[in-house]
Amino acid sequence: MTSLNLDDLVAIDVHTHAEISADGHPSLSPELSAASAHYFKVHGSREPTIDEMAAYYRERHMAAVVFTVDAESATGHPPIANEEVAAACAEHADALIPFASIDPWRGRAGARQARRLVEEHGVRGFKFHPSIQGFAPNDPIAYPLYEAIEELGVPALFHTGQTGIGAGVPGGGGIRLKYSNPMLVDDVAVDFPELRIILAHPSFPWQDEALAVATHKPYVYIDLSGWSPKYFPPQLVRYANTLLKDKVLFGSDYPVISPDRWLADFADLDIKPEVRPLILKDNAARLLGLDKG
Repeated sequence: MTSLNLDDLVAIDVHTHAEISADGHPSLSPELSAASAHYFKVHGSREPTIDEMAAYYRERHMAAVVFTVDAESATGHPPIANEEVAAACAEHADALIPFASIDPWRGRAGARQARRLVEEHGVRGFKFHPSIQGFAPNDPIAYPLYEAIEELGVPALFHTGQTGIGAGVPGGGGIRLKYSNPMLVDDVAVDFPELRIILAHPSFPWQDEALAVATHKPYVYIDLSGWSPKYFPPQLVRYANTLLKDKVLFGSDYPVISPDRWLADFADLDIKPEVRPLILKDNAARLLGLDKG
């Protein structure tokens, strides 16, 4: 097992999904998984294992942040174990960086789990999907968990904007889009001022809100996953080039969008040459503490 060598990397993808466990357990229920596949037009493809993800990113001289989503309270579907994700990433420490996901409805038990995952399993951050997990980010139910994450000094990544998961299912599969408005995360940034926060995705239909929060709050970042760069709204590109050049991060949403496709489209985007390496690697390396060895 080799540790990550920052100098050898061309990019750090901060947003990839562990979709299936070693024993074949999927991260989403069959209904939501089918809806997601239809939305993203990925029918017939097989979810890669974490071992396969490592080989894929290693071949491209990239590193990837890997996580699943624990939404058991809202969906009734048991998650892939965070410990499994962390252990698999540890086997591929030259290419993979483990994040965890804890259902906010677990309360203080979730906060204890977060501490254990960081201190004993090497987890480097946490993923939240408010719409799937069925909670508003500023709901006090999640505050013990945020407090633990802030004290641990690792980032919290929040899905923002619309989601393809549940799209087309009657009632959206019970998923409420309003929970993924980035203005709800602004409250979290106020109440936990040292917490490093990543707003995931171009935040349709709240892109301007996301830009406002990231500009106003010094420890709020934006990742660019989930969309091809050719569809980025112009104000996102403008801010990435200027005010937020040190706070925008490359993310693909693999396996839904491949880094190959994302990077090919990013090459055609009007981004300043001096900003490209910041987005592709340097900002993430600093945020994740990878530049400290």
